[in-house]
Amino acid sequence: MIDLKNISRIYFIGIGGIGMSALARYFSSKGVTVSGYDKTETNLSKQLEKEGIKIHYTDDINLLDKDAQLIVYTPAVPKEHKEFVYYQQNNYPLLKRSDVLGKITDDSFNICVAGTHGKTTISAMIAHILRDSGYGCKAFLGGVSVNYNTNFWSSEKNVCVIEADEYDRSFFKLKPDVAIISAMDADHLDIYGTEEVMQNAFVEFTGKIKSNGLLVSKYGLKKDMELTAPVHLRYSLQNDAADVYASNITMSKGSYRFDVMTSDWTLDNVVLNMGGMHNVENVVAAISVAHHLKIEPAKIRSAVQNFKGVKRRFEYILFPSPLVERGRGEVFIDDYAHHPEELKALITGAKTLFSGMKCTVVFQPHLFSRTRDFAAEFAKILDMADEVILLPIYPARELPIEGVTSALILNEMKNENKSIKTKDELLNYLRLSKASLSTCGEGRGEVFITAGAGDIDTIVEPIKQIILNNQNIPL
Repeated sequence: MIDLKNISRIYFIGIGGIGMSALARYFSSKGVTVSGYDKTETNLSKQLEKEGIKIHYTDDINLLDKDAQLIVYTPAVPKEHKEFVYYQQNNYPLLKRSDVLGKITDDSFNICVAGTHGKTTISAMIAHILRDSGYGCKAFLGGVSVNYNTNFWSSEKNVCVIEADEYDRSFFKLKPDVAIISAMDADHLDIYGTEEVMQNAFVEFTGKIKSNGLLVSKYGLKKDMELTAPVHLRYSLQNDAADVYASNITMSKGSYRFDVMTSDWTLDNVVLNMGGMHNVENVVAAISVAHHLKIEPAKIRSAVQNFKGVKRRFEYILFPSPLVERGRGEVFIDDYAHHPEELKALITGAKTLFSGMKCTVVFQPHLFSRTRDFAAEFAKILDMADEVILLPIYPARELPIEGVTSALILNEMKNENKSIKTKDELLNYLRLSKASLSTCGEGRGEVFITAGAGDIDTIVEPIKQIILNNQNIPL
């Protein structure tokens, strides 16, 4: 049995992953010597290196830490990975990320946020409210909080806010005092096989809730009656049949003002400075948890208002409000959306907030299997945009599947203003198209969206600069 308290050196295979990096930061905060491998250098891995964590990007047994007392790996690591094989053959203790997270949180009060989408934003919202209000918590997030520029933070308070990942059934290792389920739409069918098997996993997850625990689930989930918990609250955007919901929603300048309603209590005049009606629904869930923890209403309201969001979750890269208020200029939104329902919420939210403006979406499909399984659904949702540019599929952990390319989505689309481009081709296209718009002074305004869970974020800054260089529209 491995005692994490006695670990002084730890090595991560796949350290740049969002969940792995949170664990790496946890151990680093404890004074443990942390190092690791990842396939590619990213902004997140660069930040870890700045924090003193040694990382290399070549699968080479000469570069790994032979003095490590524990090896943590992600299930996405191939079985033939040289470093992984070396540690196996030499009898080093190896644990999956989910096992380590389970051990870390074994004795804490745990708020575990699950769902096929929405979980990152909701967990970040809850963790922020607890931190901002002074309640206190540790946070293990699946995204980088804009308020704190990290996906992990520590606290003296023995409370953990945890993103509970359904991939590889990782969330079975957790022991929730409070569990949230935001969605159970089909996903990760490479793991579960069918939607029903996946949904049954969420049912099983609720069976892990402690004897005096709370479940907060989205109203209307399939298998709702099979979800088990001592106390069960259902939340909704505006459906007053739910236990908690938003009412009197108004929109202004990319923000929302609303009241949170229940039969027992009300929190009025809540302001959320984050786009997308789905994020109003997300914060209703977060507020429900904060109220359950007896955080003062004024502190909840204040925390929500100064919540700046999560990087790559309806993140405003450019929002030149003086131009946009005149229906001109350009709004640039970047989002992690990689599932049809996430993409639908993203595009719907953007078109609602900035109605009348052209909507351009650049989408990078994530995984060959997901593209194969949901090509028709992606196509239907992307047809909502005025222009769509698809990037090649980001493979992540998968090998290519014969006949599966971004063209599967493109060929299903009815919108003729569509194309497939590489990242370099996209940037060249934008340099020309944005420059011509600037020269002729046209433009009813545009909402430009980049979406996907792969490496599309590496071109966000170049796109931002192209837009800024060519945005010459008079007020």
